[in-house]
Amino acid sequence: MTDNSSFSPSDHHPPSPNLHITIEEGSQNSEQLFEDDENELETEGNNLEMEGNDLEIEENDVGIERNGLEIEENGLDIESDGLQNDCDQILETEDDHVSNRDDTTTVAVENEISQGKNYPPPVLGMEFESYDDAYNYYNCYAKELGFAIRVKSSWTKRNSKEKRGAVLCCNCEGFKTIKEANSRRKETRTGCLAMIRLRLVESNRWRVDEVKLEHNHLFDHERAQNCKSHKKMDAVAKRKLEPTVDVEVRTIKLYCTPVVDPVDYGSLNSLEGEINENVDRSKRLKIKKGDSQIMYSFFSRIQLTNPNFVYLMDLNDEGYLRNVFWIDSRSRAAYGYFGDVVAVDTTCLSNKYEIPLVALVGVNHHGQSILLGCGLLADDTFETYIWLFRAWLTCMSGRPPQTIITNQCRAMQGAISEVFPRAHHRLHLSHVMQSILDNLGELQESGVFQMVLNRTVYETIKVDEFEMGWDDMIRRFGIADHAWLRTIYEERERWAPVYLKDTFFAGMFTFQNGESMSSFFDGYVHKQTTLEEFFDMYELVLQKKHKKEAVSDIESRDSSPILKIRCFYELQLSKLYTNEIFRRFQDEVVMMPSCFSITQVHANGPVVTYMIKERDVEGDQRDIRNFEVMYDKAGMEIRCICSCFNFNGYLCRHCLCVLNHNGVEEVPFQYILSRWRKDFKRLYIPDNGSNNVDITNPVQWFDHLYRRSMQVVEEGMISQDHYMVAWQAFKESLNKVRLVAEKHV
Repeated sequence: MTDNSSFSPSDHHPPSPNLHITIEEGSQNSEQLFEDDENELETEGNNLEMEGNDLEIEENDVGIERNGLEIEENGLDIESDGLQNDCDQILETEDDHVSNRDDTTTVAVENEISQGKNYPPPVLGMEFESYDDAYNYYNCYAKELGFAIRVKSSWTKRNSKEKRGAVLCCNCEGFKTIKEANSRRKETRTGCLAMIRLRLVESNRWRVDEVKLEHNHLFDHERAQNCKSHKKMDAVAKRKLEPTVDVEVRTIKLYCTPVVDPVDYGSLNSLEGEINENVDRSKRLKIKKGDSQIMYSFFSRIQLTNPNFVYLMDLNDEGYLRNVFWIDSRSRAAYGYFGDVVAVDTTCLSNKYEIPLVALVGVNHHGQSILLGCGLLADDTFETYIWLFRAWLTCMSGRPPQTIITNQCRAMQGAISEVFPRAHHRLHLSHVMQSILDNLGELQESGVFQMVLNRTVYETIKVDEFEMGWDDMIRRFGIADHAWLRTIYEERERWAPVYLKDTFFAGMFTFQNGESMSSFFDGYVHKQTTLEEFFDMYELVLQKKHKKEAVSDIESRDSSPILKIRCFYELQLSKLYTNEIFRRFQDEVVMMPSCFSITQVHANGPVVTYMIKERDVEGDQRDIRNFEVMYDKAGMEIRCICSCFNFNGYLCRHCLCVLNHNGVEEVPFQYILSRWRKDFKRLYIPDNGSNNVDITNPVQWFDHLYRRSMQVVEEGMISQDHYMVAWQAFKESLNKVRLVAEKHV
């Protein structure tokens, strides 16, 4: 794998033939937004029957039903491969296999969207007891902001009037049809894209699975009060949305942003007496009195200073806090450059620390660990990990990593298969090796056993060598019947290096005996560290990590590493790689003389296979090892059986010897990854969309201008000269913008 920036897209699901479509107040560009319920609906192809007489159309402001509506063949475009989106900046998450847990995620995101006082904006994952509850919530939210809503489309199960899904949109969605164009009625539609999509899920609840908040028009409270959708709000509907204390337990998690109560040990509701006593504490986040207020205050403060900071909270049925996830702007941006390989650090959770912390960690262009998100979890169950990974994927715009490295955990393994079905899930080799020793009793003290184990795991380069060595080892030490050892051996394709040669690790998966990746918060978080102490040090830890990266950037840019043997490859990559990555690559260059024999063993057109003989320089020089290298002269592609490139992200000494043997004086461009380059410009501002800006949408103006201005800020921080130029450019730009404003006065 040579491209570290590619991500596997989510699969779209074909529409089910058992859905009957009803269009209410349909517009010219109505789109079918539905997904099949795999447990109830059969997928037999794209055989969606639509009869004109069955379509019910509601006029925008007049409650008239018209039968016999003729639908042109291309009037309703149904794509066989799934969802057709009008907007490029839509976040999709795969939730067709959501667990049956009765939970809802509450999201707090800093943005420029106006928010209602009592009805926060809709978010992905909201759930409602009924369709009417969902409709009434969106209607109240709309009324509070100053716009009206209508039903854009809905669908039912074939041969049944049971509603399965619906799209509620802003009343200004779409444009007049050709027949309506000559009407004297005032044009009120602006092509607004604001909407929510609702779907009936397995638990018989209605879930929000798509949201667009941005409007392209001004809000008009006076006009909105007189719209049909708000007039239809009767007293019953209003009473539904004003729950009593008893009802609050059931509905607060459906659509309310939590206000943390510091008195109730993590409760998001101020409930009394018996309710608190009967709550199952195992389903709550284990925090102390006052911790919830500390957490909420921390998140609120960070949001004021950190653009695009996001935190998500998971509540149980009683409204108590169960899980929390957060990620800052820099981490979200860094994922775009270094999100190919991610490790899940569960050290605190697995070892029963005071704080149940989980960190998602990547590695930057200096080989340094970087934080890609943090969570506090109630437990280590399948459902909890499902929530964590979906929350994280949502914050990363739905782009999964190529490789995920974790410890041994069945629940996590199942959750990764569910949320990241295309990612390579691997186990920490160092953790596996330590676990083998810990589970074998007296053998862990045997130096002979450790030597045989290390040789079997680290030094075999072919599958049959590893398996024969393993069989010899368990027979020799009498552990063939050890149940735990058999279990870990069955999972060998997730941790043994000989099976992982097609997986890209970017140096995070250590294959050298005795090496291991340390925890991101190693040295800062201990077993007795409290939540308050953690949040006090959190920003300081990140600042130290960021400073270390900045210093490494400067050193790599301003200094030239010392060359050891002055070969072509060493000179070439000393100008491209950061200092640390070059040092690692240089170790391979220095080892080239140990490869003393190159023999061509097979040829198939331009593809030639070589056998490299290498002498053990550090140990017994009589120990000779053979390495196969395949080289495609036409495509300039090369691969060694040691798989150094996939493991570490740079070519090994065996490949360099073959290139040198064939007169190639430079490492081919495709083997110089941009993630290691010191001249690659990295802007730690999340790029949430393309450069295509809707000139009628002020929200998109803000997003586009903000990202571009932050590019100037980042460049301006390089030196004092850069700062002065950037500051001058800002002043000139501001003066030009003010001139435009004066012309319109």
